[in-house]
Amino acid sequence: MTVVSVSEPTTAASRRSVRAAFAAAIATSLEWYDFFIYSTAAALVFNVTFFETDSAVVSALNSFATVAVGFIARPIGGILAGQLGDRYGRKPVLVGAVLLMALATSLIGFVPNTEIVWLAPALLVLLRVCQGLAVGAQWGGAVLVATENAPPHLRGFFGSFAQLGVPIGVILGNVAFLAMTAWTSAADFLAWGWRIPFWISLVMLPVAFAIHRFLEETPEFKAASAKMAQTPAVKKSPIMQVLREHPGTILTAAGANTIGVVFFYTMITGSVQFVTTYLGVDRSTVLTWILVSCCLAIPFVPFVGWLSDRFGRKLIFGLGSVAMMVWAVPMWLLIEASSADRVWPFAIAVIVGMLAAGFQTGTQGTLFAELFPPEIRFSGASLGYQISAIIGGFAPFAMVALINGEPGNAWRVGAGLAALAALGLVCLWVIVRRNYHSDAEPAA
Repeated sequence: MTVVSVSEPTTAASRRSVRAAFAAAIATSLEWYDFFIYSTAAALVFNVTFFETDSAVVSALNSFATVAVGFIARPIGGILAGQLGDRYGRKPVLVGAVLLMALATSLIGFVPNTEIVWLAPALLVLLRVCQGLAVGAQWGGAVLVATENAPPHLRGFFGSFAQLGVPIGVILGNVAFLAMTAWTSAADFLAWGWRIPFWISLVMLPVAFAIHRFLEETPEFKAASAKMAQTPAVKKSPIMQVLREHPGTILTAAGANTIGVVFFYTMITGSVQFVTTYLGVDRSTVLTWILVSCCLAIPFVPFVGWLSDRFGRKLIFGLGSVAMMVWAVPMWLLIEASSADRVWPFAIAVIVGMLAAGFQTGTQGTLFAELFPPEIRFSGASLGYQISAIIGGFAPFAMVALINGEPGNAWRVGAGLAALAALGLVCLWVIVRRNYHSDAEPAA
């Protein structure tokens, strides 16, 4: 009888952990698919269809500016979601974020080509803001659903499943655009083919229903809610509490994470625009190699999460900063050395770059969650991550400005990334020195 009484709760907890991890992976994969296809469309389509000018540089800057708008909206989504998620639960916020993203992305596919010059850009900006709000809300919900349902000794591994949405989302987005490129002519692709990947996002609606129907609220939120219920009736605002009590944690977390966001977006979005516009590399070839690099990242990200369970989040996260700092300049020199009949430098650049970034991708969700106590964790983790995303959103824009139409200036992008990685290491050092809140991180 003793065996039964012990094993049954353990089995139920294990099933809950696995179910939560897969729900987080599916939700984030679809959310990031929606968010990333906009960036891909901005690099390949919008600069021609909605923002065409006599200057390719100006067209690209205008197109990528709308990409950045979504990143500016992400902290606002994180703030709103943090308020709701720390008060009412992780699950309802995640469901709401999935629904908002599905509707906004599908509507982008209906934005008309029109003689009214301002209409399409205005609609794109509005819907991109909605995408940013959804991603800002979704990330914290997915990470906490995965980590707070996980056993303490495997929190890094299970938490990494929420981060799997990043490479899977890129893969799904690139597959969608590759398929449309193959099935349509160049003219048809620009006229209507690019819209179909946006309409596909409607499949997120049944996913939202499934999460609402089958996923339980996390045990840590239930415990935090019970604790707060015993305190005086006046409830503190979670966002104001975390800003008042943990401002240094938020800022250093954002500073440490910025290099990962900027590195990633210059690689999967900026490099696509660079090699297709200036080096004449075929669009399908570029997207294929981005796809290959993301496929390699899928098993690598959970492995990194497992490493963080063994050796500590901060150590593994720091290795990612070092790897990106070392690889930044060589990566962009290789990208510059690519051409239509010489694609292997680009392939090496993005494959190694994706693995270097993977040390942070697989660790950041659990690391950020463990920096804050449970009652304000949604607000704190979301703010730290989404503040860094603002800078990341301007990465392709800054890349275009640094290169300024001269392919030989590509090294400038690498140098900027290396400097940003060094700054990230300083922020991580501050986190280590001040020993911010940590629930169950292994000793490194």
